[in-house]
Amino acid sequence: MQSDSDSPYAQNDRLINAQAIDKIERLVADALAKGAKLRLGGKAADGAGFFYPPSVIANVQPGSEILHDEIFGPVAAVIPFDDVEEAIALANATEYGLAAYVYTEDLKKGLQLAERIECGMVAVNRGLVSDAAAPFGGVKQSGLGREGSHHGLLEYCEAKYIAVAW
Repeated sequence: MQSDSDSPYAQNDRLINAQAIDKIERLVADALAKGAKLRLGGKAADGAGFFYPPSVIANVQPGSEILHDEIFGPVAAVIPFDDVEEAIALANATEYGLAAYVYTEDLKKGLQLAERIECGMVAVNRGLVSDAAAPFGGVKQSGLGREGSHHGLLEYCEAKYIAVAW
């Protein structure tokens, strides 16, 4: 088995098992078959281990499975849109909602978009959304509740209501 130091990919490109690789390959192949264009990566590494390179797929078309399933791999699906309303509709057109990423030169507009995207976490102009001091979790079929921060601690608390008459 390859050691991490021998791997052609960074540690964060390592996936959990062969089924994860198979799922990513299926989703990427479906997008490409429906007209998307591969711009970077797109093929699992040969050899031992469960690695998939960072990949970018451009011009992903509506109806592509990658737009409606959680991929949990290093693949960016780039979708063309004509205006902000269409972008919001595309972002929200899934039963999942763990994380989203917004990149813009206009911070005010980025924050407005972040408010409208139906997900648990949004990164604006940064590639890393999680932080140990921030609540982690999704909405819709991506989970209930939060981990981390004081919000996560509340998940371990039992609320009690006591009604008293004088």
